Amino acid sequence: MPEFDLDSFKKTWQEQPVQQKYDNNEILQMLNRKSRNYVKYIFWISVAEFLFFSVLGLFYFFQNDEANSFSKVLERLGAQKTPEVESSFDHAYMAIKILSLLITAYFVFKFYQNYRKIKIEENLKGLITRIIKFKKTVNAFILISIVLLIAFTFVFTAFIFYALNSQNVHPTTSDLTIVISGIIVSMVLSILLIWLYYRLVYGIIIRKLDKNLRQLKEIDSQEI
Repeated sequence: MPEFDLDSFKKTWQEQPVQQKYDNNEILQMLNRKSRNYVKYIFWISVAEFLFFSVLGLFYFFQNDEANSFSKVLERLGAQKTPEVESSFDHAYMAIKILSLLITAYFVFKFYQNYRKIKIEENLKGLITRIIKFKKTVNAFILISIVLLIAFTFVFTAFIFYALNSQNVHPTTSDLTIVISGIIVSMVLSILLIWLYYRLVYGIIIRKLDKNLRQLKEIDSQEI
């Protein structure tokens, strides 16, 4: 009986060709399906955000909290909220809120469009292009959300100085410093919270899409 050689057996086994579990077409179909699902998740998250901020906007509209905050700041600086200033501020605030909702609604529509296009997309290069465009759309949505917050802060601050100038009020340097510092700190904290929210909620999904994108590019490079 021949002697059993374990080393020879290992070498022979390692040299056996490894059969691919899935071919590129099957992998492409799986990545396509996963990508559609990730885009769908972001679409439904954006719908939930739109509904949430719509309801929240109506709540604050009836509560008039922003107007009350504006009045408190003016009182701290020794000014009064005149009907003219109040009306102008309310109109500016409402315009920003409506603009914010319109922009959110636009991006909800764009996310839905991206989902529909990826759903029917079968071409590899086309799918890669769709994912890259979708990532850019998400980044634009996050950036515009932050820009709107900064815009509202500037409008809020501008109306404070407008009220002070129109009433010829000259607050003390310490009071003015406290108010402006409070506004800046609130804005920075709000931006950080927005960034953290999108980083956690959207970032997780985008990272999964990035992984899909890398795999798709690998398949594309193999086909060239």
